[in-house]
Amino acid sequence: MYKFFIIAIFFFITNCNLNKVVKHHGIQFLETKQEKLSINKTNKNDIQKILGPPSTKSTFNNDVWIYIERKTSKSSLFTLGKKKMIKNNVLVLEIDNKGLLVKKDFFDINDMNKFNFSEGTTEKTHSKRSFVYDFLSSVRQKMNDPLGKRKK
Repeated sequence: MYKFFIIAIFFFITNCNLNKVVKHHGIQFLETKQEKLSINKTNKNDIQKILGPPSTKSTFNNDVWIYIERKTSKSSLFTLGKKKMIKNNVLVLEIDNKGLLVKKDFFDINDMNKFNFSEGTTEKTHSKRSFVYDFLSSVRQKMNDPLGKRKK
C-alpha cells in the first residue's frame, strides 16, 4: 500500500506544470510582420500573404483593414487568477481603390492607454412601456369597445 501511495504522488507531481498558460488571439508577431509593409508599394495580395486575412474589414472611401494581436496570461495566485494583458497590438491599414496601401497605423498596449474615452451617457429615447404592454393594452381596448364608439 505504501508503494502505491508513493507511485501515485510521483505521477501527480510529475504531471504538474508550473509554467503559466499564455493565450494568443489574432495574428502572432504582428509588430515584426507590419514592418515588412511599405506605403504606396504593398498591395492587398502582399498584405494577405504577410498577415493573412484581416480581423475586421471596413469600407468607406477607402478599405480599412484591422489586424489584432492579443496575448493574455493568468496572474499570480494572490490576485485570484485575474487575467493579465501581456500584448495588445492593433494594426490599422488603409487601402485605396487601386489596392495599394495608403496609410498604416500601429498601436501597442502603451498607445491604447493614452486614448481618452467620453464619460457622457446617452439618454433613453423610448418609453418605459414595452411592446408587449402596448400590444396587450390595445387588445384590451378593442375588447372593451369593439366598434370604437365609446368616448374616451
